[in-house]
Amino acid sequence: MTSLRAYVFTWMIRWQVRPRLARAADVHAVRRVFDAAKFPDPPGVAFRPGAVGGIAGEWAERDGLRPDAPRLLYLHGGGFIACSARTHRPLIGALAQRGFRIFAPDYRLAPEHPFPAGLDDAAAAWTAFAAEGPAGLAGDSAGGNLALALMLRLKREGLPLPAAAALFSPATDMLGTGASMQANARRDAMFDPASLPGLVEAYLAGHDAADPLVSPLYGDPAGLPPLLFHVGANELLRDDSVRFAEKARAAGVDVALTVWPVVPHAWQFAASFLPEARRSLTAAASFLGRHLAAAREPVA
Repeated sequence: MTSLRAYVFTWMIRWQVRPRLARAADVHAVRRVFDAAKFPDPPGVAFRPGAVGGIAGEWAERDGLRPDAPRLLYLHGGGFIACSARTHRPLIGALAQRGFRIFAPDYRLAPEHPFPAGLDDAAAAWTAFAAEGPAGLAGDSAGGNLALALMLRLKREGLPLPAAAALFSPATDMLGTGASMQANARRDAMFDPASLPGLVEAYLAGHDAADPLVSPLYGDPAGLPPLLFHVGANELLRDDSVRFAEKARAAGVDVALTVWPVVPHAWQFAASFLPEARRSLTAAASFLGRHLAAAREPVA
């Protein structure tokens, strides 16, 4: 059952965030809106600066975490043009509370650094991270796009894949062909469809939008690790998750897809007060933890 808080939170996003994004004149104005989001840091989680594979970022882990805790690389969202490990502490820290040692790289952002800069940084961080043993991968929105594109690139290059990946409302189709782009044009609490092309143009800088490393939906998902997708039923990006999940499942990938009613894009940020955010993160943590435990088991 959907909580009353979900309705209230969605109403707040619709009336406070969507109008500001719709009025943003350029990607720099959008960046200011995204970077201004304020949610409390989760208690009991230590954040410290660091670097992995030459990419600066931030480590997150809860107090008293055991040395052999499962490891997770988290790629933050922000439309490829905004946000950081710091802005995503509410989400990343909530996953850290659930027992993961997490590194979130501050990959380069467009328009100053268009494709493939962010993906190159994600690949550098992952390669060094994976060298320490089995690990999971997660990301939201643009970070979910980078996570899927990264896995397609790793598969192509014969490099180690994550044990599993959790994707929160990932953007998978830069061509915007999903039916939800029209069906949810008024239902989406955060985005007006007219606000998305500018973000895509800033990231692509003329690159082919159908390239699977830009639009993972057009890649071959066969051989990818287990994938979890959580997306809101009313999101513009709903079908970016649904169609990728269906394609991956048909290719033999272990897929868990949940389409959540009412909640807005990136509702996992609100774990401090939203039951649906806590349930989403707990389910993702269980999924990742289960597959990471299996990956660490010795081969008989």
